Amino acid sequence: MRPLSRKGWQNIRKVARYASETLAIQVDKIFHSSKLRAKQTAEVLASYLGPVQGVAIGENLEPLANPAFWKTQLSIIKEDIVVVGHLPHLSKLANQLLVIGETEEKAAFRNAGILCLQKTESDHWTIEWMITPEMIT
Repeated sequence: MRPLSRKGWQNIRKVARYASETLAIQVDKIFHSSKLRAKQTAEVLASYLGPVQGVAIGENLEPLANPAFWKTQLSIIKEDIVVVGHLPHLSKLANQLLVIGETEEKAAFRNAGILCLQKTESDHWTIEWMITPEMIT
């Protein structure tokens, strides 16, 4: 299992601190894949965001997992959550939620980035905001 690189640690700490201190993001729970890098990322996010329901391994978050599982889960889950996973899975999931499809990418993920999607009253998804390490000084 490959851990986060030095740059990965720096980037996720920077993004987590910004999400917490500047944006005052609050979440109920953080789900992560079983891979070490995702677990480490989730733990850093949790240390800044303090999810009241903690951190847990989520099913089907591996890089090549089918995003349909999480599309269904997100239609059921009512709490504010963070999903920590990998590319290309997260890009495919975001694009499916945004009713764009997997072939036309509109949500371009970056390592250590956060994309906030909001479910509307009509059960559609919109992009609320996105943070990448490069945006933060």
